[in-house]
Formats: sequence, C-alpha cells, structure tokens
Amino acid sequence: MTDRREQALPASAAALFRYRLVAEVETRVLAGGDEAAAVSDVAGRDHLDHRGALVRVSRRSLRRWLLAYRERGTAGLEPAARRRIDDSLALPPELVAFLRREKTSDPEASVPEVLRRARRLGVIAADAPVDRVTLWRACRRMALPVKRRRKARDRDLRRYGFPHRMMMLLADGSYFRAGESHAKRVALTLFDDATRFGLGVLVGTAGESVELFLRPAHDVFARYGLPDACFLDGGPAFIAEDTERVFAQLGIHLLRGTAGHAEGRGKIERYHRTLDEQLLRTFPGNPLVDPDAGALTLRLAHWLETIYNHAPHEGLGGETPAERWYRSSRPLRLPDPDWLRAQFLLTLTRRVKADNTLPFEGRAYEVPRSHAGERLTVYRHLLERDDDGHQRLSILHHGRRLTLHLVDPTRNAYARRAQGRHPSPAPPPGPHPKTHAQLAYDDDFRALVDPDGGYPTQEDPDDDPHQR
Repeated sequence: MTDRREQALPASAAALFRYRLVAEVETRVLAGGDEAAAVSDVAGRDHLDHRGALVRVSRRSLRRWLLAYRERGTAGLEPAARRRIDDSLALPPELVAFLRREKTSDPEASVPEVLRRARRLGVIAADAPVDRVTLWRACRRMALPVKRRRKARDRDLRRYGFPHRMMMLLADGSYFRAGESHAKRVALTLFDDATRFGLGVLVGTAGESVELFLRPAHDVFARYGLPDACFLDGGPAFIAEDTERVFAQLGIHLLRGTAGHAEGRGKIERYHRTLDEQLLRTFPGNPLVDPDAGALTLRLAHWLETIYNHAPHEGLGGETPAERWYRSSRPLRLPDPDWLRAQFLLTLTRRVKADNTLPFEGRAYEVPRSHAGERLTVYRHLLERDDDGHQRLSILHHGRRLTLHLVDPTRNAYARRAQGRHPSPAPPPGPHPKTHAQLAYDDDFRALVDPDGGYPTQEDPDDDPHQR
C-alpha cells in the first residue's frame, strides 16, 4: 500500500469528495467493522458532493474508488477525462429520438413505460436487449424529466467506540460569552475518542474559522502524533476545502457528522455540557474574566490539562482520561516537524496584472516588477499571518521566498519612480557633435573676438568658418 505521507494531493474537488467517502469506509474497517457492510451503508445514503448537490454512489463505484485509493493513494481518485456525450452511444438513434418525443409529451411516463411503448410500436425489436439504466442516463444527459420515488431507508444510529488512542480524533466548537462586555467567543477543543483525553483547545473571536481549527490541529499532531481518522461536524471551519486538502496531504480520514443526528456526536455533546457546567457558565458578566482570546485559551487549557483529564469519567468505567491514555499500548505516530509544517502550506496559481498586482480574496497584493503578465505559484501559509493581519502569501522571486503585502497607494504616490530596465547609455567622452541647429546658431551669433581676445581677421570666402 502506498505510504500516506508520499501521496499526491488531490487536485480536483471531485477527488476530495471521493476521498471523503473512502475515508468513511476505511475508518469503519479500521474499527473492526465489516467492509461489505460499510460499503453498503455509505452507498445507501445521500451525500453532499463537490457541486453542492445531494447524490448517491453505487456500491460498485465505491469499491472501485476504494481499490484505486489502496493501490495509488489519493492520486487514484482523480476522475478520468471523458468526452462529453449529449445523448447516448449505446442506444439506437431511433430509440433516442423516440425517448425524447415521449418524455417531452408525457413527462410522467417512467423509463420502463417508454421502453414498453417502443417495443409495442416497433421502434425496436421485441427481444432487443436494452438496459433501463442506459435509458435513464440518456434522459439525464438530454435534460428530460426523470422522477425518482424516494424510499425510506434505515439509518445506522448505533453507538461506536474505538479501542485504542489516536484511532479517532474528535473536534468541535462551543460558543459562549465572557467578561463584563459579554464578548462572544468560541472554544474549539480536540480530544481522543477512545480515552476522552483532552489534547488541545483554542479560543477565537471570529467564529469557527479554518485557522482556528488548523492551528490547534497542527499543535496536537506535533505533540501527540497523527491520528488515523478525525470526526467533525458541519461547521464552516470543518467543511472548508482547505481543511480537506490538509487532511488529505496528512493521510488522515476525515468524517463529518450528519445533520439532525445528535447521537453520532454524543461524546462531544457530553464534553460541552461538562465544560459549561464547570467553567463557561461563570464567564458572562464576570469582571475577573479577561475576554481576550489568549487569556481565555490559557484558562481553558489549564482546566483541560489539570482538571478534566484527571477526573473520573463514567464512560470509562470510573477511570480518568489520563489513566486510559497512558495505559494504552498503541504507539504514537510522531511526524517530522518540518514535514508536518509543510503539509499546512497550500499553493494556488494567479496571473499578475499589468500594474504588478496579484488578486486574492478581493484584495490586491503587490508583486516585484518583472512579473507582470506571468502566472505565478502563490504559497498560502495557513498557520501564519502577515503584517496586515491577513493570511500570509509568498512567492519565489529569484530563488528566494518573498512575502507579499497589500498594495499601499498612498505610499506609492510619494515613492520614487523606479528606473527602467535598460537605461540610456552615457554619452561617449570627447567633443560633442554639432547639430544643424547648433551650426545655424553659430552663424547668427558668432563671437566678436577670437580666442586670443583680438578681432578676427578677414575670412577667406573659400574657407569654412566652422572648420577653424
């Protein structure tokens, strides 16, 4: 099997969608479940694809993606290039034309009904083999109305639990108010599923952002190692494409909770209740609580590491999370620090405008001269901020990493204009050539005395005065 650390990053959103389904199957197999049952369950539910639509995938497609992932890693999940087909290559043209006419005049007619009409009217032979799925796909390609009667399906609401530490990481955010100003804050916590051991917490002020999640995730991975899978809810930080790409680069299976299914997040919800009862409920209006995000992070981290991790837990049979964590015999997968930080660096391509600016998220960044019109690879540092408080961007300029800054029009207005690339050559030393204008000026305004101070002698008409 391909080493997860050497896998290529999925370049397309479709590959990320396939990776999400494969990760769910792989996680269930990792927990000791049956692979066939996991494939059937995932294929039997609706999923939000990369285009924002609810879709279902067949068991055959899911098995094919699973095999491709195990053989080639995330690179095997890239969709193959296909030629656009407007109707069908497998169906006879007369059947395609009949299908278009019938579905246009009778939109309620089902695909099997149209097929029976075609056999009855002699459009195709009575014993001609025609697959109904092929007809249905042809309807979809031609944008013909297709009705599908949805059936109620059972959902697997059984509780699950992993036996060893760092097999499943849980993460979620909790909103609260703090200080006399009742400032709104959010605390994002990461803890282990098997041991309930709190691994890290970070408080933010601007809601659940990608940075608020990835920053403590990086610190947890550097301190405790890489987990096999991670369970997230539907928050904006967790459904962002940046989060999917980083976890795909790390080789961590990413799972998301189902809306309206609180049972799947029971451990997270119970942790939030404990956090509120023991700490957060005393924060609103309290003058002794500093609403600064850094101060609140210190308070919550102290409670998590010194109180929560060492308190007996009913879900662990009276053991503390710390006892269960350190008693686990499963080794931690500690990554190389430099390699880990490089996985939180994403790239994108942008074309530099003629005024040497590069657009990103509605802002213009200044690029050194000589790059106008070029397509540059821009590096996004997800864990760092620049001097302007925005996500740090950099490019390679003459082999060196250069941080980009926002355009400052006022400063540019007072700055000295840069010289051209090829300045005019300096004039050669020696006497300057006399132009026509200079010769005419000398004729009209000739000096009254010669260089010695005397009057010039009578000139010979044949002599050229400009040669003396």
